[in-house]
Parts: sequence; C-alpha cells; structure tokens
Amino acid sequence: MERRADWPVPAEGLVLTHFLTVRDVAVSRRFYAEVLGGEVVLDENPCIVKVANGWLIMNPGGGPTPDKPGITLRAPKEGDPVSSFLNVRVADIAAFHAHAVAHGAEFVTEPLDRKAEIRCYFRDPDGYLIEVGQATGMLEGLFADTPGRSG
Repeated sequence: MERRADWPVPAEGLVLTHFLTVRDVAVSRRFYAEVLGGEVVLDENPCIVKVANGWLIMNPGGGPTPDKPGITLRAPKEGDPVSSFLNVRVADIAAFHAHAVAHGAEFVTEPLDRKAEIRCYFRDPDGYLIEVGQATGMLEGLFADTPGRSG
C-alpha cells in the first residue's frame, strides 16, 4: 500500500465504511467518483471509493457465504421501503447541488430550508437514497420541528 490513508485500514482502533450492494460496479464507481468527488482506491473485488473522510465499498449481490449464512445481498428494487441512507454534510449546498446535477444526479426536490438545515435527497444508480444537508439554523440553536408538530 503506497498511501495507507487512502485505504480503510486503521493503524489502531476502527474505521467505519459503508457497503453498498450494486448492480453494476463500474456505473456506481463512476457515479460516486463524479458526483461526490470520490477517489477510486480499488476498481473492484471489492470496489473501494474514498469520499471525503470515509469510504464506500461496493460489490454485486450474492447468496449466503460461510461468514454470513442465510443472508443474501441485493441492491434495492424500485419501491422498496428505505431503512437507511447516506447522509452527506456539505459547506455549500447550492454549489454541491449544481455540481451533482451537472454530473447526472436527479434530486427528489430542490434544496429546502428546514429551519435547522437546508437539505435535499437524490438516489444513486441502484436507487439508494442520499441526503445532502447544510447546517444553518442549528448553528444558532434553531432545530426542525418534532414530527407531527409545527411551530
């Protein structure tokens, strides 16, 4: 390894990465490199993309293995409920949004002011949800309303 800092290999303790089961590694690798400005550390088996201070690891799905018996990995199908998503914090959401759109990202909405932050969502090529947010009001003690209440 030429530059240990580019790999998700801790010198001590642990490093948190996020694994995505993808349909087409090349398409997902390109998406995360172009839209999120990631650096491709390893092309495949598994694909590793360093994004800011974290890593995404991507591989096609598959059936059970000895270390995960009874578990099958697959990319989400359209209409699947969302149980987790990537949460990306940016310094300038307008600039990020413009960059991502220029690189093919399709957002659910434009960035919306939620009082505590400005945020929006888009999906990657496999349908994984990605939230992008910029802290605004929370920096001054203003937080979003509790769900079900407004104020």
